[in-house]
Amino acid sequence: QVQLVESGGGSVQSGGSLRLSCAASEFIYCMAWFRRAPGKEREGVARISSYGTTNYIDSVKGRFTISRDNAKNTLYLQMDIVKPEDTAMYYCAAGTRFCSYREEDFAYWGQGTQVTVSS
Repeated sequence: QVQLVESGGGSVQSGGSLRLSCAASEFIYCMAWFRRAPGKEREGVARISSYGTTNYIDSVKGRFTISRDNAKNTLYLQMDIVKPEDTAMYYCAAGTRFCSYREEDFAYWGQGTQVTVSS
């Protein structure tokens, strides 16, 4: 059983930065960040495989950076140039199957951390 605990959420003004962290009891194949904005379905934001391969959705490319510290079993999401539309609950997820944005490929989820971006 992999346990995931997110931290680092909060309120930030548009154009600012925020770094989310996810402490994992262990790292497995694919680690990812998802988010659920008010009134919307949860969506994948960024993912990183155990090989270090990263992927981002178009709306965050060039602004967000996903990384992992294997020595600390910690996943990060550096959020720069944030926009009001980035406001959401952000979830850390871990999976052993395909590294994708399909929720069914992730067996483990954190509780989430809220990010609010004001204009």
